[in-house]
Amino acid sequence: METKTQNLKELYKKDFYLWVQENLRLLKNKEYDLVDWENLLEEIEDMGQRHYDAMVIYMAVIMEHLYKWENFRYSQDMGHDWIETIYTHRRKVARIFRKHPSLRAKAQEREVIQGAWEEGVYALIDWFKLPRNKALAQFYFKGRIPTEKDFPQECPYTFQQIMEYEPWLEE
Repeated sequence: METKTQNLKELYKKDFYLWVQENLRLLKNKEYDLVDWENLLEEIEDMGQRHYDAMVIYMAVIMEHLYKWENFRYSQDMGHDWIETIYTHRRKVARIFRKHPSLRAKAQEREVIQGAWEEGVYALIDWFKLPRNKALAQFYFKGRIPTEKDFPQECPYTFQQIMEYEPWLEE
């Protein structure tokens, strides 16, 4: 029995798909003592984490683009792609909430919002590194690439603003 379980552990590293199929077969046949529980539990945990991580990244993208709209629009014709990106990522977050309702409450936690904001700040910094944004860096940061210190340390948005705020409608 230990040999079969050990073989499954090795299969996990060599052929993940086959490992899944074999564990599924064992579970369906109620051969619980042969299941690779250690790796199976890790995979189940990772499944939930993937949805959480996606939600945080989508929220970060929304805040990045809201912040750009509010602070880095130097002309009226700039930023329309940002609006599209905000709407797209709000739909993605909403889809996650429909499929995984418990993540809605998690997303409203201050530390989750703060973590997403910090990811958004890194994206903002990278955005200014793009050659096409050199003039913007010149205008807003005297030619240097901004750092984390150039952006609010605390997230300037609430959960409701992340999901609903539309500053472009106020113009």
